[in-house]
Amino acid sequence: MSEQKVAKNKVVYLTYSIIDDSGSVFEQSDVPVGYVHGAGSDLFEQVETALDGKGIGDRVEVTLTAEQGFGPHRPELTFTDDVDNVPPEFRFLGAEVEFENERGEAMLFHVTRIEDGKLTIDANHPLAGKTVTFVVDVTDIRDATPEEVANGQPADSGSCYLQ
Repeated sequence: MSEQKVAKNKVVYLTYSIIDDSGSVFEQSDVPVGYVHGAGSDLFEQVETALDGKGIGDRVEVTLTAEQGFGPHRPELTFTDDVDNVPPEFRFLGAEVEFENERGEAMLFHVTRIEDGKLTIDANHPLAGKTVTFVVDVTDIRDATPEEVANGQPADSGSCYLQ
């Protein structure tokens, strides 16, 4: 039997690192995660395309600009207020708070800065406005079942984050 290659309707397992434009590792998974190739996964299209035809043990590195990746940083999604105006349970870096607009749309904000009596919340993705590099290693490949193709993800693993 020939070696499996990444192709449409194959379940692909991979480990990955996401490296920001300063060279810091933003996220890393040494535990393989899976997706169904060509079935509408959440993988960035450029990463999925780079994996096409690769085999177990192969590595791809894909660099995405802010526009290709997590989008530009949108200043209108960042708000600063006096820390005294913020409830105590949200006065720490990384705290999450959800707000709803007049149309009932919810948006999640994170506390990103506290200094000089001011607290800043931001709804941008942490990698918005940054060039990022995905370093992806293929760890396993197998045929997808019809159910996995229909669902776009393997039955035995969560979906891949590389989105």
